[in-house]
Amino acid sequence: MDTKIGSLDTCKPTSDDMINPTNATVSTIQNSLSSTIINPSQSTLGRHLARRLVQIGVTDVFSVPGDFNLTLLDHLIAEPGLNLIGCCNELNAGYAADGYARSRGVGACVVTFTVGGLSVLNAIAGANSENLPVICIVGGPNSNDYGTNRILHHTIGLPDFSQELRCFKTVTCYQAVVNNLEDAHEQIDTAISTALKENKPVYISVSCNLSAIPHPGFSREPVPFSLSPKMSNELGLEAAVEAAAEFLNKAVKPVLVGGPKLRPAHASEAFVELADACGYALAIMPSAKGLVPEHHPHFVGTYWGAVSSAFCAEIVESADAYLFAGPIFNDYSSVGYSLLLKKEKAIIVQPDRVVIANGPAFGCVLMKDFFVALAKKIKPNTTAYDNYRRIFVPEGEPLRNAPEEPLRVNVLFQHIQKMLSSETAVIAETGDSWFNCQKLKLPRGCGYEFQMQYGSIGWSVGATLGYAQAVPEKRVIACIGDGSFQVTAQDVSTMLRCRQKTIIFLINNGGYTIEVEIHDGPYNVIKNWNYTSLVDAIHNGEGKCWTAKVFCEEELVEAIETATGPEKDSLCFIEVIVHKDDTSKELLEWGSRVSAANSRQPNPQ
Repeated sequence: MDTKIGSLDTCKPTSDDMINPTNATVSTIQNSLSSTIINPSQSTLGRHLARRLVQIGVTDVFSVPGDFNLTLLDHLIAEPGLNLIGCCNELNAGYAADGYARSRGVGACVVTFTVGGLSVLNAIAGANSENLPVICIVGGPNSNDYGTNRILHHTIGLPDFSQELRCFKTVTCYQAVVNNLEDAHEQIDTAISTALKENKPVYISVSCNLSAIPHPGFSREPVPFSLSPKMSNELGLEAAVEAAAEFLNKAVKPVLVGGPKLRPAHASEAFVELADACGYALAIMPSAKGLVPEHHPHFVGTYWGAVSSAFCAEIVESADAYLFAGPIFNDYSSVGYSLLLKKEKAIIVQPDRVVIANGPAFGCVLMKDFFVALAKKIKPNTTAYDNYRRIFVPEGEPLRNAPEEPLRVNVLFQHIQKMLSSETAVIAETGDSWFNCQKLKLPRGCGYEFQMQYGSIGWSVGATLGYAQAVPEKRVIACIGDGSFQVTAQDVSTMLRCRQKTIIFLINNGGYTIEVEIHDGPYNVIKNWNYTSLVDAIHNGEGKCWTAKVFCEEELVEAIETATGPEKDSLCFIEVIVHKDDTSKELLEWGSRVSAANSRQPNPQ
C-alpha cells in the first residue's frame, strides 16, 4: 500500500520533521595563534563577552535594561564596533535578534533576570524552531546569592534561581550560568561555539557583580577559539550518492524541491549546483522562499500542495521521483496533511542525513557535501520541466480598480511587486501576507523572510527592526496585518531611533484574517486604531518618518511614489484600508484544509 508523505491518515511526524531552518552564512570567527596583552581595564568578563560577539560578526545587540544587567551593558557599550540598541520590550528584542540572525547568520539580545528572560522566551522559542543561532544573554543574580536561602525580586518568591534556566533548557541547545570567574571564558566560548555549530539559540546568564571584574582568563587576545568543521563520513557519503544517483537516473520525470533546512545546512549554493547539473524542474517549499534563486531557468514556483503556484503541484505530485532538500512536513506546510506525495518516490535530504524512498538511510552525510558529489553523478533530465513548459499558462492580471473604487489586496501586491529589486528585502507577517508575499517573484538579490514553523503573530515588527539593522544597504518592505501589528507596534520607535528607512504596509482589514479562515468567531474582530496617527505620535518630530492612509489605487500609487522618491530616506508607514473579507484564494483553500485537520475527532480508544 502507498505511504503518503504529509497525508492526513498515515503521516506521523519524526524528529527530523519537527525542526526548522536557520539562515544565511555564519560569520567567520577570527582566530590566531599570536596573542596580545589586554589593558587590565578591558580584561573583564563583560568586555570578553563583547569581543566574542564582535568576532563572530555581531555588531548590534538588542537589549532592554534591568537592574541585573546594567553593569554588563556598560561593558558592551565600551567595546569598539559593538552597538547597543535599546528596544521597547524584551519580546521585540528577541524578535530583532531573530531578524538580525537571518541576515548575518547570528544575532544577540540582552535582558534582565526572569522578568526579562521569560518575556524574551517566546522569541527564543521561535528562533529555535527556525534554526537561528541567537545568543540570549541575561543579567543574573549576584554570585554571592547562589546557594543561599534568600528570596530575590524578579522571582516568583521562592529561594530558587533555576526557574528561568529550566524554561530556557527547552528552547536552547546550550545553557551557561556564569556565577564565578574561574571558568567564565570557557562557558561563554562553549555557548557561542555551540550556537554556531548547532544553528540554535543559546542562553548565557551572567551574575550582575561579575561583569566589571578583571581576570587573567580575559587578559590575552585572542583566547584560542575556533570551530571544528563538521565532516561527512566518506564511506557513507559515497554510498548515499551512489544510491541516490541510481534512484534518480532511472526515473522518467524527476524533480527537485528546496526546503527550509537549506539554511542551517548552508547548502543553498550546492543545491543550485545540483539543479544546474541535472536540469530537473526546480520548486521550493513555502518556507524556503528566498533560499533558492527564483531566476533559475528551471524554477517552477512554490510547492504547497493545494495552494501551490500555478501548475507547480501538478508537476511535483505527478513526478516519479522527487528529491526534497531539507523539508519540514508539518500541518501548515502540508496544508492540513493533504499533500499527494508517496514516500517510495522520495529522497529526503536533511542537514546530516539522507533517506532514499523506503530503502536505506545514511547518517553522518552533510547535505552540502551530498549535493556537490551527486551533481557529478546525475544524468541530465529535463522531462518534468519540459512538461511544465507545455502546460504553463501565464497568470492573468488582477481586475483593475475603477477610479476611487476601494482598494483590493491583489492590486496592492501587484504594486509591491514593482518595487522589488536587488536593493530590497521583504518581511512577511503571519497571516494572509504569507500567501500574498509567496506569489511575489523575487528578483536576483532580493531578500525574503517569514516565520512559518513557529508562526507567532507580531514577529515581523521586531524581525524587521533586526533585519534592517543587519543590512542597512537594503530597503526592507514589511507587509503586516493590523492584528499582528497591535501585538508589537512599540518598536517602530526603535526603527526611528536607528534611522531605518523601512517601508511598512499596514494592511487594515479589521481583524485576525488567517484565524477567520480557520475558525471564525467574535474574538477575531479587533479594536480599530488610528494607525497613522499612532506612528506620528511615536515619531514625535524626531528622525525621519512619513505616514499615509490609502483607500484606493490612486492613493496607493501616490504613496508609493512618495515613499520611493522624496521620502526614500525616511521610515514610511502606509496604512492600506481593505475590506474585511478581501483575502487571497490560497488562504481560503488553506484555511479550510487546516480547519479540517484541527477538527478531527479523537481516535477510538
